[in-house]
This record gives sequence, C-alpha cells and structure tokens, in this order.
Amino acid sequence: MEQNKYLEDISEIKNMMSRSSRFISLSGISGILAGIYALIGAYLAHSILVKNPLYMFSSKTDVTRYSMLNLNNLYFIAIGVIIAAAITGVLLTLKKSRESGEKMWDVTSKRLVFNFLIPLFTGGLFCLSLIQNEIYGLVAPATLLFYGLACVNASKYTLRDVRYLGFANIIIGLIATQFIGYGLYFWALGFGVFHILYGSIMYFKYDKKN
Repeated sequence: MEQNKYLEDISEIKNMMSRSSRFISLSGISGILAGIYALIGAYLAHSILVKNPLYMFSSKTDVTRYSMLNLNNLYFIAIGVIIAAAITGVLLTLKKSRESGEKMWDVTSKRLVFNFLIPLFTGGLFCLSLIQNEIYGLVAPATLLFYGLACVNASKYTLRDVRYLGFANIIIGLIATQFIGYGLYFWALGFGVFHILYGSIMYFKYDKKN
C-alpha cells in the first residue's frame, strides 16, 4: 500500500513538472478549423489559377503573362487564411486555458511562441526573397519546410504531438521541391489535411476527455 502511494506521488510530481514546463492548452478544434481554412483558401486559389492557360507559373515569363490583379488576390487569400487561423487559435486556446485554470501568457507560453516564431519569421523572409528574385515555384515548398521546422522547434514547450505535425510538413515540403508547379496541392495537404488530422487527434486525445 505504501509503495503504491509512493508511486502515485511520484507520478503526480512528474505531471506537475510537465505541466509547469509545457504549454498544454492548445486546442484541437483550432487545428481542425485551421485545416478547413487552408482547404478553403486552396480551393479559392485553385479557382483563380485554373483560369490561367499556363495554370501553374514557376518563372518570370509565366508571371508576366499573368494578371497582377490575380496575383494580388492569391496574396490576399493566403493572408486571410493566416489571420483567420491565428485568431481562431488564440480565442480557442484562451477559452481552453481559462477552463483548465491555466494562464495563457506565462513564461512557458512565451518560450513556445518565441521558439515557434524564429523559424517561421526566417522562413517568411526567405519566401519574400524567393518572390523578389522571381523563384515562385519554391515558395510553397519553403512555407511547408519552415512551418514544419517551427512546429518541431516549438514542440519542446508544448505537447509532443506537435512535433509529428512538423515532421510531416518537412517531409512533404522536401517532396514538393521535386514537383515544381504543383505546390498548391502540397500546400493543401500540409496546411489543410494534416492540420485536420492533427487537430482531430488532439481533440480526442486531450480535449474530449476533459
């Protein structure tokens, strides 16, 4: 009996240490919704690109034949998806943290955000450089690669499941570099399908039991 109580105490201490060093209030529903937003964005982008006879551009020559208005629409779609996913994630995470009695913005969450933004910000600057140098075909693979690296880097301060989402995006990002011109499909797979799968696993593994 004493031994069982001792083991339970050790287990409780380990759980407390884990909770204090990891931000565990990430919402699975926010992951699912982020994936849905990405698929909607991919569909809208596809509806724009399919009107172009060249369909997928990957060089300066292709772009000069394409309407700059449509290019701007693609940028607006991407920005809209990012903003919608970010707002949803913050609101649902805030709701979950309040329900669990945890602070959303503490030392651990700051470390999580900082380690997530380092690769993400670097990748954003790199993608801007690709666009500046008119290497459009590598933009989609680069976004997947750097987002995957951001997830892996941030997983040290949150649930380990985030690491697997990062690895998956890194893998398809590397594969996408060999299929220039089909980046939209890989983008939909990584940011859309993978996020829905990840969010569903998170929901049934952590959210539903609570």
